[in-house]
Amino acid sequence: MPLPRFSPRQLEAFVTVAELRSFSAAGPRLALSPSAVSQLIAELETAVGFRLFDRSTRKVAVSSAGRDFLGPAHTALDHLRRADTAAADVRNRAAGVVRVATTQALACVVLPAAMKAYRAERPKVVVRIRDAAVEQLVDAVAAGDADLGLGPDRMTGADVTRSALIDSPWVLWCPADHPLAAKPSLRWRDLRDQPLVAAGRDHERSVAQMRAEQPEGTRIVPVEVVDNITTALGLAAQGLALTLSPAYVAALAEPLGLVMRRVLAPEVMRQVCLYRPAQRTIPPAAEGFAEFLGPWLKAWGAARAAPAALKRPARAR
Repeated sequence: MPLPRFSPRQLEAFVTVAELRSFSAAGPRLALSPSAVSQLIAELETAVGFRLFDRSTRKVAVSSAGRDFLGPAHTALDHLRRADTAAADVRNRAAGVVRVATTQALACVVLPAAMKAYRAERPKVVVRIRDAAVEQLVDAVAAGDADLGLGPDRMTGADVTRSALIDSPWVLWCPADHPLAAKPSLRWRDLRDQPLVAAGRDHERSVAQMRAEQPEGTRIVPVEVVDNITTALGLAAQGLALTLSPAYVAALAEPLGLVMRRVLAPEVMRQVCLYRPAQRTIPPAAEGFAEFLGPWLKAWGAARAAPAALKRPARAR
């Protein structure tokens, strides 16, 4: 079916005249002269093929055919207004769907809190989490499976950009009754003879690279690699192995009875980065969430670092 030949402005004039029963009264509401209103009605009558009003020198009344058309005209205008509002919401980043690929730890600890804070500002924006392994994070953004990526520092190609948001130190997690828990801070050599479990190949490489410049016999190498950080923390909670991870997993580790100990000389930092497509336009809602996420995550990290700073231990010897 071809599209109708009348315009929203013509429908608006018809509905307004029908409500006020006067061309003269409709003019100011429409910001038009009475003759301009009359012209819009005449054009609409030509388009629909019947008279909309019965006119006399004393009154204007909606015709029988006009009454049958008035309801659909009202409905069409309501839908157009809703479409205009929806377009404004999208344009102003106030509505839409944002797909964020992120790792297990960040999906559990960080992103839901950011989503809750953003919902208070933009209740019509829906943020959906796409779980991804660290190794798949950049590819998910490049392939269009996600609008944004949030995760550890990874290499990117020309199709994905990366921006660092916060730094989180790598720390040791151990049971409260472990001998290393008695020390306020640790040196890497303290871990040399300890069994370590790494969560994923990315963590395994990170742990190995932390002291890669050391002689082969003194390097720290995980004895076991598991897929998920929760598994590594569970093993550590039972005293089967210790694990190293970024400090931001504290919300997962502390309920298991694990304590965090900083490893110094040097202290190794893990960057949390935002990934976005370099050659593809993301939805306005995703642009808005990306702009919000950076400052929010910095404030979130600062709030959690403050208690640790108050208890900062003396330099390890």
